[in-house]
Amino acid sequence: MRSFKLCMVIVTLVISPIFIASARSQTVLLPPSMTRINPDELKPATASSPTSDVLSLSGDEKLASLATDPIYACACGCGVFDVATSTMFPEGTTGMVWIEYDFQDQVTNWNGHTSVPASYNPDKKIETNWYTPGFQYMFNRNWGIQAELPIGNRFFETTGGATGHDIVHSTWTAMGDLRVEGIYDGFFDDQSLGIEFGLKLPTGNFTHNNAYGDVDRDSEIGTGSTDLLLGAFYRHTLLSSAHLDWYSQALFDLPFLYSSDSSGSYRPGAELDAAGGIYYTGLHFGRVTVTPIAQMLVSVRRQDSGSAAADPVGSGYQRVLLSPGIEFDIHPVSIYADVELPVYQNTNGDQLIGSFLCKMIVSYRF
Repeated sequence: MRSFKLCMVIVTLVISPIFIASARSQTVLLPPSMTRINPDELKPATASSPTSDVLSLSGDEKLASLATDPIYACACGCGVFDVATSTMFPEGTTGMVWIEYDFQDQVTNWNGHTSVPASYNPDKKIETNWYTPGFQYMFNRNWGIQAELPIGNRFFETTGGATGHDIVHSTWTAMGDLRVEGIYDGFFDDQSLGIEFGLKLPTGNFTHNNAYGDVDRDSEIGTGSTDLLLGAFYRHTLLSSAHLDWYSQALFDLPFLYSSDSSGSYRPGAELDAAGGIYYTGLHFGRVTVTPIAQMLVSVRRQDSGSAAADPVGSGYQRVLLSPGIEFDIHPVSIYADVELPVYQNTNGDQLIGSFLCKMIVSYRF
């Protein structure tokens, strides 16, 4: 309940300044020829074996920050959290530290393009709170490094227990998978184009369970895999007279080393996440710069595999999310928030999905 209330606060932060901006100046909104679009990881929770399986899982000064959001090591599509917002790209030779909060509540059973009865899926609910500290440092105008370490708190409700038909609950907190990436943005003097490359390391817990083994590998906080991360980003002015800029980013996550346990081997599916958006740079209130952002996120994930994959048929998906966001910059501190809303989802088999995701980032530049 407290997490839901926090999300409502985030929604208020996102929406109210946009109305204020609209009243202040007609140039705040996108021109009629543009559509407001807006990223983080209504990751569907796949339906698994009778014991269960869930997946849960997302001015120039302010544009310096992370080139990718955390990939919260969940098997179910947290990749929407991995693509950066327009406020998080590197710039100059600055450093930055931040803490990010993400919330997702998966309660709707989905198959293909539509919702289906909850009785078709042994998993009933997955609620996840992610807390992710991170840092980014640009050694010079061309090269930098970034690292993030998510911590997940998850509530999981599924069918299992002593009889195999009981409704059981499990709540746990665990460290997720560490992401370390290099950044190169020396293609142009304005650092508008950059690439990212690195690894997701298997530091996260993937062995949590109850006495009846109701938590499958694809429901764990960590994946147990080492992943190759490859990405790119680009930003540029859209309409200088209207103070409008745009950005795009893509990130590919390819697992290539896998950990096995007593349940067998598990290989999460490869994933491609992309984001694009438009942001307005002309709103200033004293020392505070307010930046409304409209974004669209696209995710494509392949099916899981391995003997410990609870239900390879019930994993993998394609989806599109729209996300209004807002940033408040009081240098050197920035506060960013957005809400991500799915407008298209296509899942393989029965999977739990959420109706929205929330994100908030508080960062400090040095």
